[in-house]
Amino acid sequence: MAGRRSLGRQFGWLWAAYGVSTFGTWLALDAFPLIATLKLHAGPAEVSALAAAGLAVGAAVAVPLGPWVEFRRKRPVMVAMDLTRCAALMSVPAAFALGRLTFVQLLVVSAVVGAADIAFKAASGACLKALVRPEDLLVANGRFESTTWTATMLGPPLGGAAIGLFGLVMTVLANAVSFLLSAVGIRAIGGSEPRPARSHAPRLRVGDLFDGWRYILAHPALRPLFFNTVLVSGLIMATSPLLVVLMIGRLGFAPWQYGLAFGAPCVGGLLGSRLARRLVTRFGRHRVMLVSGVLRACWSLGLAFVRPGTAGLVLVIAVQLGLVTCMGVFNPVFATYRLDQTETERVARTLSAWSVTSNVTIAALTALWGLLAGITSPRTAIVIAGLLILTTPLLLPRHDRTPQHKREPARSRT
Repeated sequence: MAGRRSLGRQFGWLWAAYGVSTFGTWLALDAFPLIATLKLHAGPAEVSALAAAGLAVGAAVAVPLGPWVEFRRKRPVMVAMDLTRCAALMSVPAAFALGRLTFVQLLVVSAVVGAADIAFKAASGACLKALVRPEDLLVANGRFESTTWTATMLGPPLGGAAIGLFGLVMTVLANAVSFLLSAVGIRAIGGSEPRPARSHAPRLRVGDLFDGWRYILAHPALRPLFFNTVLVSGLIMATSPLLVVLMIGRLGFAPWQYGLAFGAPCVGGLLGSRLARRLVTRFGRHRVMLVSGVLRACWSLGLAFVRPGTAGLVLVIAVQLGLVTCMGVFNPVFATYRLDQTETERVARTLSAWSVTSNVTIAALTALWGLLAGITSPRTAIVIAGLLILTTPLLLPRHDRTPQHKREPARSRT
């Protein structure tokens, strides 16, 4: 079976590094808001600012990192970003143990980790494209997607248990260690890595900073996907805090019920990522990307109709299961399509620009939807977001612009 074939030892180490760091990140998902609330006595506005500012400042810092990554060997950059994230996160339990942890430090650490995340993703995309044959990219991205949904499903409950047993900063420490282990895994990839063109350049040119955006906006296939994915992720994430307020604050759901409602459906993401390759083989990549992209826009509005009690909980689980399953199919197909459409010497800049825009959009829409919910209500704000998401399929590319010799063939059932 194509989804089970070996992609080689080097990919195995890259996948292992990705898995351990992703699990560490999801293990510590709510650590900073909990520390800010319970230990630093921050209010809702400060906690929201922590989430939004970390994304926005990290994205701003990462703007020059895209072209910088492009002109350097990718694996040393990935190791450096892992070690940077490890050091920044380690400072939190160290300051906590000394009684010197402040809200400002959490903001700084969040921004540093956010910038390093973007640089790491830009380098890892280029690294993956160099390590894996073009025909195996979808299999590789499917495995990354499966790992993400597995970590999403298991990480937060285990993180909550670890906080209960060992204290608030334990998951932050575990996350820091996960980045250290990731760096070890990337170093173990071994082999030679060619020196990129212009790696000897003494400094970046001003034009390099915006080259990723220029490339995306001038590309007929990437441009609509760029606006689609950025808007969908921004609107989904903007309603996440509002769902907490609605379900726990207004409708009386217990925290464990909220965790169940958004944790259990992650099995759909795992299922979707495992099905992606088979669907592409049968129906073709562009059709699968288009259909799953349309279907993932159809679910979020349902969250506005949640009511108290078991029926409301079942509704949320059903809506999330549908959404996450569609995302599990769409994400690896989209990631493969994006890599195929991007010239090899522009991958890091393109992925960096994409991540910067996504993070800034999420931060801006989260703040905007918080204001909207304050003026109206959380349920009204969720309705508006759901209606806007329904329009996003209009931004999906209607035609496959991949050259004929690179397309994934659709095969009829025999």
